[in-house]
Amino acid sequence: MAMMQFKIIFSLLLSLFVLSPFVRATDVHYCDNKADYDVRVSGVEISPYPVVKGKPATFSISASAGEAISGGKLVIDVSYFGFHIHSESHDLCEKTSCPVSAGDFVISHSQVLPGFTPPGTYTLTMKMEDGNKHQLTCITFDFSIGFAMSEAVAYS
Repeated sequence: MAMMQFKIIFSLLLSLFVLSPFVRATDVHYCDNKADYDVRVSGVEISPYPVVKGKPATFSISASAGEAISGGKLVIDVSYFGFHIHSESHDLCEKTSCPVSAGDFVISHSQVLPGFTPPGTYTLTMKMEDGNKHQLTCITFDFSIGFAMSEAVAYS
């Protein structure tokens, strides 16, 4: 009887693992390890992981501010095999609630990558500036784009 219960529980856990989208916390590095950034990043979660072409991917960045931030911008650069391939800039207040109070906060960005995006490992660099263009933090991390495409993209 115990063996039967074990098999049922094991099968359910395996099904949940296989069927649920993966979320991955990724290693984050500061652009300048010697810099004393006003905003400290504690982690980045990417969902799903690996990122799937043609489907939304969400990057959630957990951070902490030493003092309140009234506004600013995020500058994102992406490279592939060391070659710069994409840049974008966003108002900070579009990605988190402003003003940002001193303490912990999360920046969330979702994006659908085009179906022609090559699979592989990419490097993302994100700089955060306040309203006076003072750099609050600069981080870099790697993420992967899988080989699979969504059915909607594959058959369109």
